[in-house]
Amino acid sequence: MYRTHTCGELRIEHINNTVTLSGWVQKMRNLGGMTFVDLRDRYGLTQLAFNMETNAALCEQARKLGREFVVKVEGTVQERSSKNPKMPTGDIEIKVEILSILNKSVTPPFTIEDETDGGDELRMKYRYLDLRRNPVRKNIELRHRMAQEVRRYLDAQKFIEIETPVLIKSTPEGARDFIVPSRMNANQFYALPQSPQVFKQLLMVAGYDRYFQIVKCFRDEDLRADRQPEFTQIDCEMAFVEQNDILDTFEGLARHLFKNILNVTLEDKFPRMAYDQAMTLYGNDKPDLRFDMKFVDLTDLAKQKDFVVFNQAEYIGGICAEGCAGYSRKELDAMTQFVQKPQIGAKGLIYVKYNEDGSIKSSVDKFYTEEDLMAWVELFKAKPGDLLLILPGERNKTLPQLSELRLEMGERLGLRDRKKFVPLWVVDFPLLEWDEDSQRFHAMHHPFTSPKTEDVPLMETDPGKVRANAYDLVINGVEIGGGSIRIFDEDLQKKMFDLLGFTPEEAQDQFGFLMNAFKYGAPPHGGVAFGFDRWVAMFAGIDSIRDVIAFPKNNSGRDVMIDSPSPVAQAQLDELFLKMVQPK
Repeated sequence: MYRTHTCGELRIEHINNTVTLSGWVQKMRNLGGMTFVDLRDRYGLTQLAFNMETNAALCEQARKLGREFVVKVEGTVQERSSKNPKMPTGDIEIKVEILSILNKSVTPPFTIEDETDGGDELRMKYRYLDLRRNPVRKNIELRHRMAQEVRRYLDAQKFIEIETPVLIKSTPEGARDFIVPSRMNANQFYALPQSPQVFKQLLMVAGYDRYFQIVKCFRDEDLRADRQPEFTQIDCEMAFVEQNDILDTFEGLARHLFKNILNVTLEDKFPRMAYDQAMTLYGNDKPDLRFDMKFVDLTDLAKQKDFVVFNQAEYIGGICAEGCAGYSRKELDAMTQFVQKPQIGAKGLIYVKYNEDGSIKSSVDKFYTEEDLMAWVELFKAKPGDLLLILPGERNKTLPQLSELRLEMGERLGLRDRKKFVPLWVVDFPLLEWDEDSQRFHAMHHPFTSPKTEDVPLMETDPGKVRANAYDLVINGVEIGGGSIRIFDEDLQKKMFDLLGFTPEEAQDQFGFLMNAFKYGAPPHGGVAFGFDRWVAMFAGIDSIRDVIAFPKNNSGRDVMIDSPSPVAQAQLDELFLKMVQPK
């Protein structure tokens, strides 16, 4: 028997029990007459005690233990003379009688501690060691608990978990596919699914009116903190439903997770905001509503003076930062440099200080009178002590810039509390977006998204104004997931393909199987997919989904632990009828 208890299990009530523990050596402390070893497993730490006076040979054996040695000990639980209230097992220790080394370890490349000295790349290279650390282990355990709660809730709502294929057909739209060559079908390829979209729609046709799976998806796209080439979705679809049915059902899932994982109670009804309103007031389609600081449109009021920058701007907007009128010149210069970063791209920043004494100071004093600036202050509903920050430019560029400025100010002012959660449904997205390079419309979500019923006539007269029957769940400025009511009418689907520039032959080639299925009685249906990794990261209070995935890729899409992707043997290439071409 390797263990009778785990290293996080023993308490004061176990005193005088004879026990067997196994685990990894966290650290060894030689105090002369006594030697102490912290033994670690997934469940916690237990202190082992070795006494030089009562068993010198055993104590000498303990002093030769290195970090991460795997050992088994047998002994008696005794009360610690110096208790450690920070450890759940801190009231006891094991008086060791038998010590067995099960496996030695070389010195780890970094310390297996909560606060480690290992950098990101090093810890990813030795991920199996990083996974031993408490913070990483807690994230993985959190992920497990959330997956179980998702299944519990959806099962109670009569959803069926159904697996869909991983080797599928490559289809256009969305992100770039990962493709897989077929040995048995020369010069033909599978694709890894970006999502199970078409399969879950086929399941609706098949009569499985409530489907879900926690599923791996794959997208060959540039990476960032909330992206990985392979990621996990909570993928769901429902038949005989309208938008409100779906939103109500998955508000319930969100409330269930928050209550059962974080013990946080959310309001029964999540607010809903139209896409256009989100862009106008917050500059993006996933606004962080933990704080206010809505945009104010200053365009009409600020023009027609001698300030050329404003007169040439299509849009002039700003935010009011409460209590920031005391910002120094250095602080204002730092904010200007922030919005001028290449990834944000603003040319400059205008400020107006509404001082505590009621006076006004701005960076455009020479162009505007105090009465002019006071009109701005009133439009912003500012109070003495507040600071107005203003950006001019093209509307579609300035709104995102102003959004970044708003989020930065929220961060600086401590308004983005990780323990506060404000959910929101963003609805009424545009159905289509125009691409200048290809000179055609693309689906903003995917080609199966249904337009709003009242907007269908606009598909022929003004496609850019058609709204989608689509929705995103946003929490604290993070898009947790989204979905739509689907097109289930064959004629409407053909009209959508026409708008996207598909010829009838192309549409049949790419999606013929789905179109054929619709001929056999497709029900009204819709669905949603949640970024499971993002949701776990939010609950863990961290920004990067990489930290909640057991074996993630780095920012170049590489698994540095197993050194992948990597070349394959020529014989394999020959079997697949592939010839390597050197990149230019």
